[in-house]
Amino acid sequence: MTFVKISEQPSLYSDLDKKTIHELLIDINNEDKKVALAVEQAIPAIEKLVEKIVPRMKRGGRIFYMGAGTSGRLGVLDASEIPPTFGLPPTLVVGLIAGGDSALRNPAEGAEDDMSKGWGELLSYSINSNDTVIGIAASGTTPYVLGALKKAREEGVLTASISSNPHSPMSETADIAIEMVVGPEYITGSSRMKSGTGQKMILNMISTSVMIKLGRVEGNRMINMQLTNQKLVDRGTRMLIDELGLDYTESKRLLLLHGSVKKAIDAYKKE
Repeated sequence: MTFVKISEQPSLYSDLDKKTIHELLIDINNEDKKVALAVEQAIPAIEKLVEKIVPRMKRGGRIFYMGAGTSGRLGVLDASEIPPTFGLPPTLVVGLIAGGDSALRNPAEGAEDDMSKGWGELLSYSINSNDTVIGIAASGTTPYVLGALKKAREEGVLTASISSNPHSPMSETADIAIEMVVGPEYITGSSRMKSGTGQKMILNMISTSVMIKLGRVEGNRMINMQLTNQKLVDRGTRMLIDELGLDYTESKRLLLLHGSVKKAIDAYKKE
């Protein structure tokens, strides 16, 4: 089957520079409405991936997100939110971006063309068969990601890809191909728009469902969240009020004493 970069096809809209602000916003919103439907079509592949990640992480495995530009930044973002939200160390979900951390704020577009760089970075983490490598690239052709996925799969590491184009080289390389076909971007080729939005949604789905299945959520609550500011201390205190029936002062004391909602509940129930 011929590979066509749908994400690089001309926009469905013309003369953007002549539109009113209202028209621009309505158009962009209408295009964004297509993203959730495209992600919905990818749920079977996402489910298959999560089912394979959970037992690997229970054996000590890690998740590595890999991407360049917007895709890389979104992977780093999702990884960076795991410790404060679920109370796990930052070594378990790792985001790697072509060009390194400086590429988070500054363009490093040429860094994505190195086919061997990504695998070299994974080796520095002592990658092993319990780990999972998830490549993120709207085009499905980014060399930095593609090279890493190929080597990882050869070494028996579980691999997955998230792209906006069906039957891309990245899809053909990965064990599990997640394809969310959002169509041409509003500004031709600007994958920071619909493709980026869809990538963020899928990463949310993967990491959140994995963390729930690893026991980092109880009911619907982030019982392992880090108490890094007053808002989160207050949220945790109210969780303890609901769970233990204590007043605010005593709940807050317990929370700060034990450092997390889960530890406070466990300690209280042992008394």
